[in-house]
Amino acid sequence: MPDSSLINEIHTMLLDSGMLNGLQPSELLCAAGYFSISRVEQNQVICNEGDAGTFMCIIHFGAVSVLKTNSSGEALEIAKLRKGRAFGEMAVLDGERRSASCVAISECTLLILAKDSLDKMLQEAPKPAAKLIRAIAVAMSKRLRMADGQLVEQQL
Repeated sequence: MPDSSLINEIHTMLLDSGMLNGLQPSELLCAAGYFSISRVEQNQVICNEGDAGTFMCIIHFGAVSVLKTNSSGEALEIAKLRKGRAFGEMAVLDGERRSASCVAISECTLLILAKDSLDKMLQEAPKPAAKLIRAIAVAMSKRLRMADGQLVEQQL
């Protein structure tokens, strides 16, 4: 578990992201203890399509390009993510391999939640963990609805 000053820094960053607004202040502070902070350089690969999904990220600072390989083997950018957006959460929740690659477009500060930290949180603090998982599911659901809308527009 990180020291209290680091937990407070992570807590502030989680508040700032807005993704976990459904958690009570004490639950958010509890969740902060299971996250870590990572700083990545511009053009650094954060994860590769097909890799084991062992962590998810919330962008605190910077931007990330999400790339998916097409049938011709070309990596196509499918999204640019900025502050407050999460990625990698599907793999953390379902244990499947990464569905896309993520590369830092700029220097980034990321909040990292490892799959084993989430599992540990489920054991040690099940109520905040359940609310965290719900917040992740809601964010994923919003993205899926947007993608569905984009697919429909492309068909018209």
